[in-house]
Amino acid sequence: MSEPVASRRTVLCCAAVALAGATAAGCSSNNSKEQAKSSGPVDLGAASDVPVGGGKVYREQAVVVTQPAAGEYKAFSAKCTHAGCLVNGVAKEQIQCLCHGSRFAITDGAVLDGPAPKPLPEYKVAVQNGQLQVTK
Repeated sequence: MSEPVASRRTVLCCAAVALAGATAAGCSSNNSKEQAKSSGPVDLGAASDVPVGGGKVYREQAVVVTQPAAGEYKAFSAKCTHAGCLVNGVAKEQIQCLCHGSRFAITDGAVLDGPAPKPLPEYKVAVQNGQLQVTK
């Protein structure tokens, strides 16, 4: 008797499953590293860089800081809750993600326009000697 030979479809399917597993494993290890890094406050720079009624995206730290009213700072994850794109900026008192058009409130990160399914996660923010410090 001859041994069964795997079809091309079977081989491709198995390869796709293996790749998906490797990708998922890579994602989970990155998340654990990110969580380990976020244990203490992160210095972002001068609070004066964040305009009143607007905000600033700190791409490297994946944080967006807003100043809804003078002296009132808010910090949020800069990762859109729709597809994980980094938000692009703050304009017209809205945090904007240009990937798919989601917009969020600068006061509380609430979704103003989808497709984002939920608000941006909020972080603690403090001003120390004129410098912003955010704790994730």
